[in-house]
Amino acid sequence: MSRFLFVLLFSAACLSHATAQDSAVSMFDGKSLKGWVGRPDLWSVADGAIVGRTSAEDPIKKNTFLIWEGDAPQDFELKLKYWVEAGNSGIQYRSKIVEGAPDFVVGGYQADIEAANNYTGINYEERGRGILAQRGQKVTIGADGEKQAENFGDAAEIAKAFKTDGWNEYRVVAKGTVLQHFINDQLTAEVHDQQPEKASKDGVIALQLHVGPAMVIRFKDLTIRPLQD
Repeated sequence: MSRFLFVLLFSAACLSHATAQDSAVSMFDGKSLKGWVGRPDLWSVADGAIVGRTSAEDPIKKNTFLIWEGDAPQDFELKLKYWVEAGNSGIQYRSKIVEGAPDFVVGGYQADIEAANNYTGINYEERGRGILAQRGQKVTIGADGEKQAENFGDAAEIAKAFKTDGWNEYRVVAKGTVLQHFINDQLTAEVHDQQPEKASKDGVIALQLHVGPAMVIRFKDLTIRPLQD
C-alpha cells in the first residue's frame, strides 16, 4: 500500500469516527434533571450521575420511570453507564407513556438491569409480552407471534463480564425490527420483532425504578446517536 493511500484511508476512517461521535446527542448534563421528567422524590443528581432511590419506609406501589423528553429517532444507538447497588431496574426504549396513569408509567421494550444479574441484559417488554429474549439468546418473533430462539452464549458466562461493584456500559442498538443489547461490549440479547401489531417502531426512552425491596440505581454518560441506512 502506498503512503498516500494509507494516509487517505486513515483520514477517511478518522473522519467517519468523528462524524459518528458528532452525531451523538448528550441526554444528561451531569448536573441536573433538565430534559427528564419523573417523581422528584425518587430521582436526583449526585456526583455527576442520575440517581434513582426507593426506601423500605415508603415503598413504591408500582414501577415508575424517569422519562427523557428529547426526541428519540426510530433507529438509534443508545449508550450509558449504570451502577446498580440493589434492586431491579432497566432502560425503556421505543416505549409508550401510559396516559392517565400516575407516577410516570411507560410500557415497551426494556433492556433489563438487576443487582443479582439473573435478568440483566435480557429484552423484556414492560406491560406487554414479557420476556422476549433471555440472556444469550437470539429470538425471532414471527408475524403470528411465534418465537424461534437460538442460543449464541451461556447466560452465566456472559454475566461474568458484568461488574457488581462498579460502572458498566450498556449499549442498545435498535434498527428496524432488530433490537440488540450489549453490556461491556458483550452481546447479551438480540430480538428480531416481526409481529406487526405488537412490534414498536418508535417511542420514548426512560429509566426504571421497580417495585419491591429498597433499591439504588445510578446512570451517567447517556448519549443517543441516530442510525442511518
